[in-house]
Amino acid sequence: MTATAKPQLRPLVKLVFDLGPLAMFFLANARYDVFVATATFMVAVLAALAGSYVLTRRLPIMPVVTAIIVVVFGGLTLLLHNDLFIKVKPTILYALFGAVLLGGLFFRKSLLGIIFDSLFHLTEQGWRKLTLRWALFFCALAVLNEIVWRNASTNLWVDFKVFGVLPLTFLFGALQFPLLKKYAAEPAE
Repeated sequence: MTATAKPQLRPLVKLVFDLGPLAMFFLANARYDVFVATATFMVAVLAALAGSYVLTRRLPIMPVVTAIIVVVFGGLTLLLHNDLFIKVKPTILYALFGAVLLGGLFFRKSLLGIIFDSLFHLTEQGWRKLTLRWALFFCALAVLNEIVWRNASTNLWVDFKVFGVLPLTFLFGALQFPLLKKYAAEPAE
């Protein structure tokens, strides 16, 4: 019996679904304010999630968790007209991702291996090392977000989210290629 492959998003479509809501948040903040940007972000995240579901007939866990947190904290931001909630949302999201990845390692589960096994094929040791690195990176981003939002204007914080966190994440991801190469495993038949 052969397993059917899960439908995958094309890389460009996935990139649009992943980065589009953030770009819309940035543009709405630049044109209006953080409250309009927050509402725009909420709608865009839900639209990206719906688009992903339409194309693949499944909902990936990380975008679902992200959408829930965006809607909850974005809703609090709008309801209470207080930008504190949208500013701490990344801290909570990054800390949650970091904690979940570290918790998985504690229970000897490389959760990144479960999420990305269709993209990368690594040895168990490779998955553990990659998971630990990403967990620590997410924890560092949580701390960094706290430092920036507490010490910068809202507009500077928004700029940091787009022009700071995004390049840092791409750079960190690129720096993982030697690990991916070193611990590459042959895909299972």
